[in-house]
Amino acid sequence: QVQLVESGGGLVQAGGSLRLSCAASGRTGSSDVMGWFRQAPGKEREFVAATSWSGISTYYADSVKGRFTISRVNAKNTVYLQMNHLKAADTAVYYCAAAHSTSGGPNRRDEYDYWGQGPQVTVSS
Repeated sequence: QVQLVESGGGLVQAGGSLRLSCAASGRTGSSDVMGWFRQAPGKEREFVAATSWSGISTYYADSVKGRFTISRVNAKNTVYLQMNHLKAADTAVYYCAAAHSTSGGPNRRDEYDYWGQGPQVTVSS
């Protein structure tokens, strides 16, 4: 089992920045992929970003490319999502997720085995 604990959500004005953190514990491994998804009211949960264990490979949804950055510090078993130039459309509950492998692609929700509790991010326009 892997436990994921997120922090860093909150309220920010459009154009501002927030950083989300996700600390993993339990049976983490070197093949793990860590990702962020988000879910806005009335919408399906969607892919935001993912990173390989090494941090060398990163993946982003088109809607956040150039504004969000995913990174990880393996010594701390922590992954971060730096969100800049936030827009009202970024308002959602953000979920950290972990997968032991993503053979179907890191952007697929069903590839992930573990999920965090989901902090709220609200961007006011």
